[in-house]
Amino acid sequence: MRSFLPRSRQLILSALSLLLAQAHLSLAADATPIGERRELFADRTLIDSMNGVRLQLARTREAEAVMQFDEPWEHAVNYTTVIKDGDLYRLYYRGMLPERENGTPLEVTCYAESTDGVNWVKPELDIFEYKGRKTNVILAPDLAKRVSHNFSPFLDDRPGVPAAERYKGVGGVFHDNSDLVPDPAQASVSGGLYRYVSADGIHWKLAAPQPILPGYALDSQNVLIWVPAEEQYAIYLRTWSEGGVPGKPTYAGIRTVSRSVSKDFTNWSEPERMHFGDAPLEHLYTNGTHPYFRAPHLLVALPFRFWPDRQAYSPEQQIEWGVDPSQAHGVSDAVFMTSRGGLGYDRTFMESFLRPGRDPYAWHARNNSPTLGVVPTGDGEMSFYAVTHYMMPSCFLRRHVVRTDGFSAAHGGYEGGTLLTKPITFAGGNLDLNFATSAAGGVTVELVDIYGETLATSEELIGDDIDRSVTWVGRDDVAEFAGQPVRLRFTLQDADLYAYRFHR
Repeated sequence: MRSFLPRSRQLILSALSLLLAQAHLSLAADATPIGERRELFADRTLIDSMNGVRLQLARTREAEAVMQFDEPWEHAVNYTTVIKDGDLYRLYYRGMLPERENGTPLEVTCYAESTDGVNWVKPELDIFEYKGRKTNVILAPDLAKRVSHNFSPFLDDRPGVPAAERYKGVGGVFHDNSDLVPDPAQASVSGGLYRYVSADGIHWKLAAPQPILPGYALDSQNVLIWVPAEEQYAIYLRTWSEGGVPGKPTYAGIRTVSRSVSKDFTNWSEPERMHFGDAPLEHLYTNGTHPYFRAPHLLVALPFRFWPDRQAYSPEQQIEWGVDPSQAHGVSDAVFMTSRGGLGYDRTFMESFLRPGRDPYAWHARNNSPTLGVVPTGDGEMSFYAVTHYMMPSCFLRRHVVRTDGFSAAHGGYEGGTLLTKPITFAGGNLDLNFATSAAGGVTVELVDIYGETLATSEELIGDDIDRSVTWVGRDDVAEFAGQPVRLRFTLQDADLYAYRFHR
C-alpha cells in the first residue's frame, strides 16, 4: 500500500526507529554476564530502577561472648581474623605482653580454634613460652619487623597453590627501630609489610627477607586477599588523606584505604587510593575487605569506623570506670561496604552496621572492632565477631549473627513495589531466591526482554527461605532464554529480597 505520509515525516520516523534499534543493541551489548553466580542486593550495580522498593541495611543480632581475653599476653587485643578451613574455624588476633623493651610494646600474634564458630579454645602450642607456660602464641615478638602489630593472614586454597604456602599473611609497620636492634644491619627506619607463608596456619615462616610497601603508614590491619574476579592478590592498606605515604610520613587528615596488587605474591604495584563515589570521607580505621564466601566475585567489607572527636560519656567518667586514659577520647562502630574489584568501594549504606549498643563500656575509642572475615555458622546464618572493652581487664570477643546473604535487602512495603534489573545474561534454566515475606506479603519475578516484553512469569512466592526454587507459570524452566540479554522485574509486597541465582 502506498504511504501518504509526507517525506519529511517518513525520514523522522525512520531516524527514530534507527535510534531505538541502536539503543536496544547498546543495551544488549552492555548486558552483564552473571552466569550461575549469586547476586546480592548489597549495592546498586545491577539495579536499573526501583518503584516503591528501597535497599535496606540489615540489623545484626548480638549473640554470645565467645572468648575472654584474660591471659597475660592478651593486652590490647585487636586486628582479629576469622577463617573457616573445612570443618575448622581459626581465629587470629593481636595480643601484647605486659613487658616493653625501650618503650616499644612486645606484641604477639595469638591463635584460637573452633569446630562450630561458637565454642572456641586457645590451644597450648610449643611455639612460644611465657614464664614457663605454653601459650596460644604463634608469632612471638620481632622488634626488627613488628609483624605481630597487625599480622593479617588468609587461606589461599586455590588449586595449584603449593601446600607449604596454603596460608599467607602480611604484617609490619612504619617505624624506626634502630635503637632497639643490636645489629645495625637488622635496623629499619622505613618498615614495611613482611610476607609469611604456612602449611597449617599455625607454623609460619618468612617468605622473603625484604619488606614490601616501605614508607607507608600501615598502622592498621592491612588486608591480604586473593581477588577472584581479577585473578590477583591485593593488599588493602592504611593510608591517610594527607599523608602516611613515602616522602610524606606524617599521619594527617583522615584515615583511608589504598590498594596494591600482585600476580605472584612477590612483585607488588605502587599503592593507589581507593575511592568511595560521592560518599564523604570518614575515618576507616580498618577495612576488612574480603570475598564473600557464597559470591566470591563480590568483596564485602566491615570497616571499623572511628570518630575521634565525639563522646558519649566524659573522659573523666570513663577513666573512673577503668577505661585506659589513652582510649577515653572518641567513639567507634562498624559499617558495611562492597567492592567488585578495582579501586572503587560502594558505600550505598552510610549508616552503622554494628552499633556500640547499651553497654557503656563499648562507647570508648577503638571498641567494636569487627573481625576480618564473615563465616557460615549454622542453618541460614553467618557470623562475624567484634572486640569490645578494648584495653580493659574485661576485654572480650562477641559473636554477631546475620542472615545468610543478608547484609542488606531490597525491601517492599505493604503497598508493594517493583525493582527492575539492568540487562543481564545468565546460564542454566532454574532460578533460586533468598527472600522473606509476611503472611500477607509475597514475591513474584518476571523475565523480560530488553524491549520490556514479558518472557516468563513466576508463581507468587511466600515464606522465608535461603534458596527457594522459583516455579514458572506454564513452563518448567527458563533455559531457552539462557545467554540472551534479559532483565528481571521483581514485585515485592511486605517482603525482603536478599539474593538470586540462576543455575542448571
